[in-house]
Amino acid sequence: MLDGIDYWDELKDSPSQMEICFAIFANVLELDDQGEPINEKYAERRAALEPWECQLY
Repeated sequence: MLDGIDYWDELKDSPSQMEICFAIFANVLELDDQGEPINEKYAERRAALEPWECQLY
């Protein structure tokens, strides 16, 4: 996760932002044949909500 951000404080008043974070994490996460995550840290970084992650086109 990004340093210096209190994610609970940032997301507690915006449930839709939490939903976006979870959706990005779940869409990026990859599992091996046993169902274990193989890129969990990468998925966490992607879900940390860089501004471009939320842009709609």
